[in-house]
Amino acid sequence: MSSIDQVREHMQVIDAEGAPVGTVDRIDGDRIKLTRASSGMGSHEGHHHFIPKGLVADIEGDTVRLSARADALKAIFETEEGGE
Repeated sequence: MSSIDQVREHMQVIDAEGAPVGTVDRIDGDRIKLTRASSGMGSHEGHHHFIPKGLVADIEGDTVRLSARADALKAIFETEEGGE
């Protein structure tokens, strides 16, 4: 397992199958905060999503691979309304 300390701003985040999840905004405590622009459409638009560090499976180059599939992530995403 890779360390969250290796995660940097603007890295791409992909799920366990390689599907894009978003782009890293920054590290917020023990979570990865994704950019609002990469948050998606509809009910996800305008929110930051947070991914727990325990889901980081690997870091290679500028890519963070998670241990879960994107469909499972939707159920565990922590969100923050626009306008922090």
